[in-house]
Amino acid sequence: RFICIYPAYLNNKKTIAEGRRIPIDKAVENPTSVEIQDVCAAVGFNVLLEKNKMYPREWNRDVQYRGRVRIQLKQDDGNPCLPQFPTRKSVMLYAAETIPKLKTRTQKMGGSDQSLQQGEGGKKGKGKKKK
Repeated sequence: RFICIYPAYLNNKKTIAEGRRIPIDKAVENPTSVEIQDVCAAVGFNVLLEKNKMYPREWNRDVQYRGRVRIQLKQDDGNPCLPQFPTRKSVMLYAAETIPKLKTRTQKMGGSDQSLQQGEGGKKGKGKKKK
């Protein structure tokens, strides 16, 4: 009765063909399996992290994209472990909603905003040169 959640399911950088399973406006930017594990364990799920597993459609072999989280969604008799999460989609939407609120995410955002703006400026410049 365990379900698998790969980070690609919640990644807003992915298309549906590449493995995203929730709407893009609710998805998260590059979630990791550890973040998914933290969020699900905090709410009370029985969670197992498999670090060396990879999503089959994932072409990038970086450590950042590795990992699979197994969550016990239902008990042996078929009843949900947590009544507020009856389906796998409800678990994925909850994880995507909660990951941006993690302390690791909020601290990273403060420093990365400037680097993102600089990166965008560089990309715009490159685009103009190509034309």
